[in-house]
Amino acid sequence: MAKKIGVLLSGCGVFDGSEIHEAVLTLLFLDQAGAEIVCMAPDSDQMHVIDHTDQSVADQKRNVLVESARIARGNIVDLGTVRADQIDGLILPGGFGAAKNLSDFAVKGPDATVHPQVQRILDEMVAAQKPIGALCIAPATVARALGRLKPEVTIGTDVGTAAAIETMGAKHMNCQVNQIHVDQKHKIVTTPAYMLGPGIKDIAVGIEKLVKKVVEWA
Repeated sequence: MAKKIGVLLSGCGVFDGSEIHEAVLTLLFLDQAGAEIVCMAPDSDQMHVIDHTDQSVADQKRNVLVESARIARGNIVDLGTVRADQIDGLILPGGFGAAKNLSDFAVKGPDATVHPQVQRILDEMVAAQKPIGALCIAPATVARALGRLKPEVTIGTDVGTAAAIETMGAKHMNCQVNQIHVDQKHKIVTTPAYMLGPGIKDIAVGIEKLVKKVVEWA
């Protein structure tokens, strides 16, 4: 029976949602691993909308679930309807949406709050001892949600972000783009992806390793 892996999206586009390359590579490697993919996103408004041609803030409102459905080709569910007992693993691609819509870490740093549904699913996954993967900046949201457990995560080598992660109770481990960090105790796998880059071929190496580890543990 295929392992059922959730992919938690945060919109569509690096500056205000999910990083599209990271999300698509995650979906590709999950499909190649024979996993059944369950895309999900919170049914809530984005923090804001960014014009990706010039990175200016646009005078618009967009819904995280509706935007995430673009990446999922419409095959997506409301995070609020998903329970940990329905999936075998969970992966959070990066992009600013992971730190703007899944939490407000991009604005508040260590004082961030996590979206209630994101907090709930992460708590449920850890309680069920099911694996969690997080890419790019998404480990910061995981660190905020699970800081009480002192999980080990990586966002690469960025000193400021690493310090914020440590302030939230997690332990930051420096890591190269083609590597993953594995927290054996909590079954959390992280990789820097576009926190280090530089290109899609570079991030693909670490993402494939992360996906393989999550599927192996699932």
